[in-house]
Amino acid sequence: MADRLEAEGVPGHIQVISRHVLTAELVQDMVSADLVIFLDDAVCGPPGELSCRRLVPDASAVSTMAHFLDPRELLAWCEALYQHRPEVWRVTLAADAFDYGLYGLSPAAHAVVPMLERVRGLIAGVRPATI
Repeated sequence: MADRLEAEGVPGHIQVISRHVLTAELVQDMVSADLVIFLDDAVCGPPGELSCRRLVPDASAVSTMAHFLDPRELLAWCEALYQHRPEVWRVTLAADAFDYGLYGLSPAAHAVVPMLERVRGLIAGVRPATI
């Protein structure tokens, strides 16, 4: 989705970084940002459901350190190491198929367009009424 967002065009001051896993190196990118938006898919609701929530630092967020980090943990590192706390949002699309080697989108992915619209709204300064 990040690749699609970038391909469709973003303002010149926006940097799109596409990663399959979140690693500690992303903290350096977050330090230079005022706004960070994580795009995610997860088993977190009915397939196709879109959620958007503001994140706060959480040094105790569960991660394996070997494979992935939680965005809240990255934010905590950003704040603790660099005294910088960008505004961070997670936009999540509930999905129903995560099979190994599955590269296509499931029917639930019809929410990709609203997801990208939500991201564009966040970039433009439009915030959800509830977080």
